Amino acid sequence: MKRPRRLSAAFVRTVNKPGRYGEGRGGFGLSLLVKERKGGGLAKSWSQRLRINGKPSNVGLGRYPIVTLADARTKALENARAVEKGHDPRDRSRIPTLEQAAEKVIRLYEPTWRAGGADSSVKVWRSSLERYVFPKLGRKPVTEITTADVLAVIVPIWHTKTATASRVKGRISSIMRWAIAQNYIENNPASDAVAAALPRATTPRQHHLALPHAEVGAALQKVRESPVSPAAKLLFTLATLTASRTGEARLSRWSEVDLEKRVWTVPAERMKAKREHRVPLATQTMQVLADAQRLADGSGLIFPSPTRSGPLGTNTLSRLCHDLRLGCTPHGMRSSFRTWCGETEQPRELAEQALAHVNPNRVEAAYMRSDLFERRRELMEAWSDYLLESKGPERTITGSLVSLERKG
Repeated sequence: MKRPRRLSAAFVRTVNKPGRYGEGRGGFGLSLLVKERKGGGLAKSWSQRLRINGKPSNVGLGRYPIVTLADARTKALENARAVEKGHDPRDRSRIPTLEQAAEKVIRLYEPTWRAGGADSSVKVWRSSLERYVFPKLGRKPVTEITTADVLAVIVPIWHTKTATASRVKGRISSIMRWAIAQNYIENNPASDAVAAALPRATTPRQHHLALPHAEVGAALQKVRESPVSPAAKLLFTLATLTASRTGEARLSRWSEVDLEKRVWTVPAERMKAKREHRVPLATQTMQVLADAQRLADGSGLIFPSPTRSGPLGTNTLSRLCHDLRLGCTPHGMRSSFRTWCGETEQPRELAEQALAHVNPNRVEAAYMRSDLFERRRELMEAWSDYLLESKGPERTITGSLVSLERKG
């Protein structure tokens, strides 16, 4: 469709090519911005280019068709008159600072974070923003944040803390995308321009510290003989024997376990892939649960905290690994299990199902409907037997812990 000299209602309605279409001379800087949506289709919004207090500024006027061409022209004229009188047409009191916008985004995202991980995610977001972003940009209105501002935050830590810098950049970008959705700004100052300006990272990617699988049994024995709380010992052991993520095991409840059928069903809301996951319970794992029954406090949690109401803390197992100098992280035990699977020629699909990994091949995943549960039961029995054998003669990695006492 040929573009008219001035915007028309028909053109605004039918234009289907991304770009910026100005109102032309006498339009007071009004333009229509057409963008492609990630999910397909087009998004259209209005903006106005004005010089406010001597500084070129873009003022969002709303989305089409909620704001019609006639509405946009009316707003543009009102804003131009305000500027002519020396006023800022934007209501400064309603434009949030970056810190205020961040809090809104955190509250928006919080329900989507996995159960058990939400508190941790909120703390991590706030901690990183308070440390690296808010001192420089926290009090600045989102309408005034520039790419240079974002670079001033990211560049000083880009080479020394690359992973952290990348996460911080992503969080700023999320905040600015929210600001775009609220019509405060048009473009994201933390998007492609920042990535293009940053030099290539020189620090290698850091993986979770993991033990050779032959040393895992000895590590479990060391945990068993340590002075840490029985609940922490049993949680670490169960997570290792089942190759589970810490959050999945830490918040486990007795209602999820069928002791007769020897299966633990982790609900979808606690899984990374948001899909229910059945875990076969090997003989050694059943002994862990038998010990854990002696910790029952009426809360329904399998591993209740010995010092407060509720589950063990988020960092309990990380501190355990650090304090006992195990040479690994809790998540690293999953890597040890996966390496053992590969070196003992266990079928790849069994190992991936045991780790609850999502198959990246959509076609293959569409045809693979079974969770291979009974075959995984044999796999996890073999894993726990291997750990029992590798820890040394006349030793146990589970069994009754004499120091176990019922809380209270």
